[in-house]
Amino acid sequence: MDTFPIIRYRSIWISDIHLGTRGSKAEYVLDFLRRTECETLYLVGDILDGWRLRKTWYWPQAHNDVVQKLLRKARKGTRVVLVPGNHDEFLRGYTGVEFGRIPIHKHVIHEAPDGRKYLVVHGDQFDGIVTYAKWLALLGDTAYTAALVLNRWYNAARRGMGLSYWSLSAYLKHRVKNAVAFIANFEAAMADVAKKRGLSGVICGHIHHAEMRMIGDVLYCNDGDWVESCTALVEHFDGRLEIVRWLEEGGREMAVKDGLIAPPPNPALSSQRITEKV
Repeated sequence: MDTFPIIRYRSIWISDIHLGTRGSKAEYVLDFLRRTECETLYLVGDILDGWRLRKTWYWPQAHNDVVQKLLRKARKGTRVVLVPGNHDEFLRGYTGVEFGRIPIHKHVIHEAPDGRKYLVVHGDQFDGIVTYAKWLALLGDTAYTAALVLNRWYNAARRGMGLSYWSLSAYLKHRVKNAVAFIANFEAAMADVAKKRGLSGVICGHIHHAEMRMIGDVLYCNDGDWVESCTALVEHFDGRLEIVRWLEEGGREMAVKDGLIAPPPNPALSSQRITEKV
C-alpha cells in the first residue's frame, strides 16, 4: 500500500458528504481522512443522506468505510463532533447523545487559539425553502440528483474525448441569477446570526459552495461538499483558517485518474498547493 505524509491540523470541518447517494465521492473522503489528523473534527451536517436512503437503499463498501474511519478516529483520541443537517435531520432527535464517542449537537461554538469564537452549524435552519417549504426542498433535491446523474454520463463522454471534469450543477449555481442571489442571501443571513450572538464568525455547509470571506466584521466560512468540489475547512495550529480543495491537493492523483481534473501541464506543478487563506 502506498504511504503518504500525514497533514496535521488543529481542527477540520467537513460536511455534505451525502453517504447513501451515488453522487457521494466517498473514496475521496476516505483518502482525505486517512491523510489528515487533527485535534477536533467537526462533521457539519448531511454526512448521511436520509432523504435518499428512504427512497432507495444504496450503501457500497466505500460509504461504510467512511463511517468506520470516523468511528476509529474518535476511538483513537480525535474529538469528533456531529452537527446534523437537513438530510440527516433524524439525528437531531438524539441531540446530547453519543454514538461511538461522537456527540451530537444542534450547533457548537468553536474557540480559536486567539480566543475568537465561531458558530458551527449546518445552515439549513436559515434557508427559508427548507424551513417553510420542505416539499419544495425535496423537489429541488430530486432535480439536483437528476442533474448529478446527467453530469455523470456527460463527463463519461468527456473522459472518452480526453477532456477533464465539468460540473453542470456548479455551472448552474454560478450562472443562474436566482441561484447566485440565494447564495448571497444565505451567506448574509449566516453572518448576521453570528453577529447577533457576538461571535467572530460562522462556519457552515448546506449550499455546496466553499467560501471564506469577511461580511462586515464577521468571517463567513463554508466548508463546501464532497459531492462535487471535495472541499474542507481547516484550522492551522496558529489559528489560521484555510479552504482545502482535495481534488487539487492530496487527491490530485486520484482526480486525474478519474478524469475529474486535467493533469498539470508541467509535472513539477503536480504537488502545488492551491488554497485560499485568511
